[in-house]
Amino acid sequence: MTSSTSVDLNLGRREMVILGTQYAGEMKKGLFSVMHYLMPKRQILSLHSGCNMGRDGDVALFFGLSGTGKTTLSTDHNRFLIGDDEHCWGEDGVSNIEGGCYAKCIDLSKEKEPDIWNAIKFGTVLENVVFDEHTREVDYTEKTVTGNALVITLLILKCTCLLLDITENTRAAYPIEYIPNAKIPCVGPHPKNVILLACDAFGVLPPVSKLNLAQTMYHFISGYTALVAGTEDGIKEPQATFSACFGAAFIMLHPTKYAAMLAAKMQKHGATGWLVNTGWSGGSYGSGSRIKLAYTRKIIDAIHSGSLLNGNYRKTEVFGLEIPIEVEGVPSEILDPVNTWSNKKAYKETLLKLAGLFKNNFEVFVNHKIGKDGKLTEEILGAGPVF
Repeated sequence: MTSSTSVDLNLGRREMVILGTQYAGEMKKGLFSVMHYLMPKRQILSLHSGCNMGRDGDVALFFGLSGTGKTTLSTDHNRFLIGDDEHCWGEDGVSNIEGGCYAKCIDLSKEKEPDIWNAIKFGTVLENVVFDEHTREVDYTEKTVTGNALVITLLILKCTCLLLDITENTRAAYPIEYIPNAKIPCVGPHPKNVILLACDAFGVLPPVSKLNLAQTMYHFISGYTALVAGTEDGIKEPQATFSACFGAAFIMLHPTKYAAMLAAKMQKHGATGWLVNTGWSGGSYGSGSRIKLAYTRKIIDAIHSGSLLNGNYRKTEVFGLEIPIEVEGVPSEILDPVNTWSNKKAYKETLLKLAGLFKNNFEVFVNHKIGKDGKLTEEILGAGPVF
């Protein structure tokens, strides 16, 4: 053992043992890993994604790592929530693996995320939060332990349990039916849109790009985002990271196996791929600013409505991404990242730096054939940055 904590799976005996931690995330992701092994054997694609459905039955998938906005953006009061994190895509459509949601609640407010806020009531489990012992009011802005505050696992109004490991990763776990517009049972038809979320700490990816199939596969296999403070243990400053299929820690087979299945399903059912940056604009982390959630929501709304699919586009340099000329409710100048940087030279240098990171990360996938005839391999390699 290299750690005092371990999560052990025995697929043959169908057993999982968790030692040295009381964090619910290990249970959740342990079972998710099992699904990544069992489902593909049944020709069902297991997905680290959020999923919701419009009034007309249009389904959208949201891929993204922790902190990219997957839970926030899939929880939309104008649409039915199928689930916020773990799904399967089979012959009949999509289905939720879980019976609830596991939402980050750092800086949570009723104004920004009313559905998640209102879901925190009796029966909800809060982890790692700081609260007043007398009033039992939770302070969602608190990220560290000060004074006599306790960091706890809390069953609302019921019991408390002291945690030994202090982290900034505050969470709320609640049943899916606590979301008023949840779709029960949590199933839906085949997806119309596949949205890849990235929190770009470099500030050079556009707020939204329309992807062709090869680009969707390239960015799905790459799984780029930035680890933001509090999401992963030991990360105090955001840094670029790549996690294949937006869930390398959970997948059991080679990433290209899942990519080939996703490509086949998107082609068969006519789904469109999108890359949405929920990270920085106007500069890298530290100099730029986070793209406003209100703007990202407007972009997602335009994807759902279909208006963005039929808009006018232009192609960016290096990454060759198709970016819209305009999106209703979003300032046009931010749609092309170069416009938001005052130092154009620094922008170009940062863009090339990120492109280099993408290229280096993808080297390990170059020799793998994707699809039955391997035809997709060359197309996907050509969909990466050119510089």
